[in-house]
Amino acid sequence: MVNFDELLTLDGVAAAGEFASDGKIIEYRSNTDIAKEIAQVSAQFCATVSMLFNTLAGAFTCFTKTTWVPQKVWSYSGGDWTVIIGGGGNTWVFVETAKADFNQLFKALAYS
Repeated sequence: MVNFDELLTLDGVAAAGEFASDGKIIEYRSNTDIAKEIAQVSAQFCATVSMLFNTLAGAFTCFTKTTWVPQKVWSYSGGDWTVIIGGGGNTWVFVETAKADFNQLFKALAYS
């Protein structure tokens, strides 16, 4: 189970949430004024990319005989922000890139 309060205490984290595989928001919390509409669009983006990575991971596992599943963590960084997805592929955090401790975040999300 993901503890959003703990994730929100990590360096640089502005928001954390959970989404369903169809992209609907299950829950989100924020240290800033991120509107629910922004969280919903983000959840749809994250669900879509997670689905793509699951498909690619399955193919890579099959064709390369290396283990790429189950999905643990992925991230996208652009501008001043990074989104990190983990927790079995359905938990996200928004972080200010310059303030983030990525080792700490990846560890927290890979094992949540």
